[in-house]
Amino acid sequence: MEDKITLTIGKQKNIALIAHDGKKPLLIQWCEDNKEILKNHFLCGTGTTARMISDKTGLPVRGYNSGPLGGDQQIGAKVVEGRIDLIVFFSDPLTAQPHDPDVKALMRIAQVYDIPIAVNKASADFMIKSAFMDTPYDHDVINFQKNIADRANTL
Repeated sequence: MEDKITLTIGKQKNIALIAHDGKKPLLIQWCEDNKEILKNHFLCGTGTTARMISDKTGLPVRGYNSGPLGGDQQIGAKVVEGRIDLIVFFSDPLTAQPHDPDVKALMRIAQVYDIPIAVNKASADFMIKSAFMDTPYDHDVINFQKNIADRANTL
């Protein structure tokens, strides 16, 4: 069994949209500015952010719980299930967040599963303007079945 497996991010992306309170207006404006691209993809997000984007831009955004109520963890679970392809998370590095461990867990799981994550407008602009936005993209991730089997045999 191989150590890595290849997964494909399809042409239509599943994009998670998240923003801390102080960054919500910036994310909403970014979504409005990139509406023509975003309307071709499936959008989801944490509760308040999803609702505000949908209300202010008209884009359909499936909402999960708000971040402090487990929304970041719900998005992380979707990453593990292979149902999130990109994350745009406008975080506020200058304001303490009560759910900071959840935010760190989400970022960690995005790294483990090799999911692109933009944490500010510049990185989101680069990501959404990438040639990969309109094509499938193959990426290698850990073969979790092999990893589990190996661990079960060595513990």
